[in-house]
Amino acid sequence: MTATTAPPVATGAIDRSGPGRSLAGAGTLVRFALRRDRIRLPVWILATTSVAVSSLSSFESQYPTAADRATAAETLGGPAGLAMTGPERYVTGADYTYGAMTGHQMIGYLAIAVGLMSVLTVVRHTRAEEETGRAELLRANVLGRHAHLAAALTVAVLANLAVGLLLAVTLGGSGVESITGAGSLLLGAAVAAAGISFAAVTAVGAQITAFSRGASGLGMGAVGVAFALRAVGDIGADAVSWLSPIGWAQRTYAYVDDRWWPLLLNLALTAACAATAFALSTRRDVGAGLRPSRPGRPAASATLGHPLGFALRLHRGVLLGFAAGGLLFSLMYGSILGSAEDMIRDNEQLRELIDQLGGDVVESFASVVMTVLVVLAACYVVVAVLRARAEETAGRAEPVLATGLSRTRWLAGHLAVALVGGTAVMLLAGVGFGLSGAASSDDWGLVGRLTGASLAYAPALWVTAGVAVALFGWFPSASAAAWVVPAYSFLVVYLGDLVDLPDGLANFSPIGHVPQVPAADLEWTPLLILTAVAGGLIWLGLAGFNRRDLDCK
Repeated sequence: MTATTAPPVATGAIDRSGPGRSLAGAGTLVRFALRRDRIRLPVWILATTSVAVSSLSSFESQYPTAADRATAAETLGGPAGLAMTGPERYVTGADYTYGAMTGHQMIGYLAIAVGLMSVLTVVRHTRAEEETGRAELLRANVLGRHAHLAAALTVAVLANLAVGLLLAVTLGGSGVESITGAGSLLLGAAVAAAGISFAAVTAVGAQITAFSRGASGLGMGAVGVAFALRAVGDIGADAVSWLSPIGWAQRTYAYVDDRWWPLLLNLALTAACAATAFALSTRRDVGAGLRPSRPGRPAASATLGHPLGFALRLHRGVLLGFAAGGLLFSLMYGSILGSAEDMIRDNEQLRELIDQLGGDVVESFASVVMTVLVVLAACYVVVAVLRARAEETAGRAEPVLATGLSRTRWLAGHLAVALVGGTAVMLLAGVGFGLSGAASSDDWGLVGRLTGASLAYAPALWVTAGVAVALFGWFPSASAAAWVVPAYSFLVVYLGDLVDLPDGLANFSPIGHVPQVPAADLEWTPLLILTAVAGGLIWLGLAGFNRRDLDCK
């Protein structure tokens, strides 16, 4: 009887069995991902840290005495204030110190920032790689099945640790500290732990859907749900906050009680989700998701045959997300308009700021909040314009433009969605701000005034779109620099008033040229000039796009 022998292994075949081989090449992918994100991640890290440090400086300038801080604690101790900031324990301590103010008012928003950073990082290096076909090409070489996911999580963890370390160093060096001396370190650890948790949650979402937009939506949805659960719990149902990674980070009570054990919940969630993501990745094909894609309709809608309709179809998910976010934040801010007078009654710095703006207290406070909402709308405008760049680099624009569709009409479709969509996001936020503010202050005239004020910022949004399309048209590889406009506007227009930056810096921001309505009188001249500038930049960008080659790298 002839002995049975094993079939020969083909030359070049790759054995991916075993835990070690499943991670083969992960280190190389980590280095490659860090190389790709050498600009993106440092901007996220530095911007997040700058917001925390700037906020601490504003607390010190606005609330110089213990009486001022006690007034702020009393104001933020109401349901609306707790929903926007954090748990009540921060405002019921013996003294609402600068450290307690930082932990109370900033941990939640810093957690959102690092959460979004984590979501985008994980999706960029997992699902987006599969969607473009690069993951399959790389895995044809000596690369383990779990290498891409492991590399993406590693990069996200490193980025969050960098944020946490920088927060600990900068806040600790500013002189603010708790009795135990570990407040700054704990705050940095809490923020990093929240961001790492969202990275692991996004890794699971990346296994479910076959598209990067869907994975990003699931991750960002998780961040939004976590913040909402935290807000509901802080208002009264404390148990609900314990369902949120952001709630766990806040319940460390940095600078007050300095509790480390809640971070164990973040670590447990991270470990569970990471293990789940690795397990699920073995149950699907590369490029596919666990949830099968819905079959399309037998016949496409007539609108998809038009560049505007097609662009709207591509943008609708992001547009709806920004609109919902703007509405949520406007409702939350509007809910405290009725207590604006109490917030500034005993605070000399805030009174001086309100006096500079003019108008009554409610309108002046509303005009400050309006700058936050317009920065959010400006972020959507940049996202919408840069979607054209993503279509170009992914190679999807070239076959479309190979038809009878002109470059101008193709780009104009994306641009129209950016201009109209950004204005719609701002308008919806203004309506929500007016309705919520009117309900809290019992002044229903605010609905019309705040809605009109939101539309006054439309020309500034159009200039933001113009800058983005001009960069896209002439310097496509530098298109991401358009993010400087909303980031700079937030720093100099919103935080600039709080930390007393030179007024001249606002002149370099389109938002800085809009009258701060409703506190100030509406002036048409700067709005008309901004509109003309926006038109010129858009024309410039279209001209550049028509003259350059497509970049399909």
